[in-house]
Amino acid sequence: MDVLVSIAKFLVNEILSVPAYLIGLITAAGLIALRKPAGQVVGGAIKATLGFLLIGAGAGLVVSSLAPLGEMIQGATGAHGVIPTNEAIVGIAQAEYGARVAWLMILGFAVSLLLARFTPLRYVFLTGHHMLFMATLLTMVLASAGHGSVVVVLVGGVLLGIMLVAMPAFAHPWTKRVTGNNTVAIGHFGTAGYIAAGAAGQLVGKRSRSTEDMKLPEGLRFLRDSMVATALSMLLIYLVMAIVFLLKAGEKAAFEAFASDGGTAATDVGNYLMQSVMQGLQFGIAVAVILFGVRTILAELVPAFQGIAQRLVPGAVPSLDAPIVFPYAQNAVLIGFVSSFVGGLVSLGLLSAVFNPAFGLALVLPGLVPHFFTGGAAGVFGNATGGRRGAVVGAFLNGVLITFLPALLLKVLGAFGEENTTFGDADFGWFGALVGNAAKGGSVGGVVLMLAVGLVVLGAAVVVQRRVVDAGWVPGAGRDAYVPRGAPDEGAAPSAPRTYAKLAPPEGAPKPPPPPG
Repeated sequence: MDVLVSIAKFLVNEILSVPAYLIGLITAAGLIALRKPAGQVVGGAIKATLGFLLIGAGAGLVVSSLAPLGEMIQGATGAHGVIPTNEAIVGIAQAEYGARVAWLMILGFAVSLLLARFTPLRYVFLTGHHMLFMATLLTMVLASAGHGSVVVVLVGGVLLGIMLVAMPAFAHPWTKRVTGNNTVAIGHFGTAGYIAAGAAGQLVGKRSRSTEDMKLPEGLRFLRDSMVATALSMLLIYLVMAIVFLLKAGEKAAFEAFASDGGTAATDVGNYLMQSVMQGLQFGIAVAVILFGVRTILAELVPAFQGIAQRLVPGAVPSLDAPIVFPYAQNAVLIGFVSSFVGGLVSLGLLSAVFNPAFGLALVLPGLVPHFFTGGAAGVFGNATGGRRGAVVGAFLNGVLITFLPALLLKVLGAFGEENTTFGDADFGWFGALVGNAAKGGSVGGVVLMLAVGLVVLGAAVVVQRRVVDAGWVPGAGRDAYVPRGAPDEGAAPSAPRTYAKLAPPEGAPKPPPPPG
């Protein structure tokens, strides 16, 4: 008996409680269920395990690179400032909650398959990294509210499953407007921004022509490389904050910012500025390491989940990553990125001047990566219903959302609210804030309130699916009478064909269907 107990303790404490091993075992189980060869099962399990370890390594780099910036922001503004980066906050949280996140993610995906099988919401969410991000967010807000591991996994799994089928349904009328068919849905937790962009396009762009009739400079397209965009954004933010902090606090205090977290203080102004540059570049490397780890895991997990889902939910609509819509309006992607970033800057000014002093909301600095991917997709949705004006206004609203919502989310993240980074996309903000505040209702009341939030979201999604999606409502259809989709600008040849720039989705993104027309 003692031997059996020892074996059980070993399995629980040394294997199942270690997230990297757990992910490897889950991957192996999925591949076995798909009847893959033994070599592929072993190789997939090892790759998934190594991917998880890469996330932890990248998280350590993120923490060290953000520490000096936190000192600068607080010293220069007197307020706590953060840069929303999903991969960074997930990597940091894995060290404490990794096992719970893994179990919650498994349960959530299983719940989503059941909901897809037995409700009108026949969507299978295949954007694995966003599934991981939402699982981590739910784990963090429930655990920070004091709930035990069992409640975290069970309640969080139910909430995750609901979100995986509900959000694609909410966005699907606008997604069909973009793609022109029902073959794919959006499986990305920036949905609130995309819906806002599509709705704004309907309001402001009835007579506005498509962004695809415009020509944009090729020089901006290097920003599609996420590692370059991340490093550049952080480098610029570091330099700006370093200069402001230097002018406000003086050389002695400014040079000591780099001594935080075991670093070395700057020796002079030149060294101070170049250390800022290096820290910005180090952040880009850290996020790249985390992204590579996530992709390594998901390259093995997603095929296993996808194969199982196809057998359990025949005829379901796959929900894929936001870049799936990029080929439908390439110019709108870049317009949306710029407009979203401007919205982030305007919102940062409002936070600094009004909402931080009045309500204590943290300063949320705009990062190029979240603004590019969610802002670019918002630009496509806004263009589909409102042309150029829709792309600009819709993406601007997205930038406002992904600035204010993370600031509200920080209020329910407990100690993780002090990490100088947080979740960046819109749905993480509003859903995390709702669930986090509900979770504070106590061991019983909190569970009831959280499940009530989930049921409201689920019920609303079912209503939208039945009365809007299935009924065939097409947002922005009235605009077609004024500006046919793909119509050329005045002066262009009437027979000029609609063209699409050759701008591919980011590496690792799902392969999109061919553009319409």
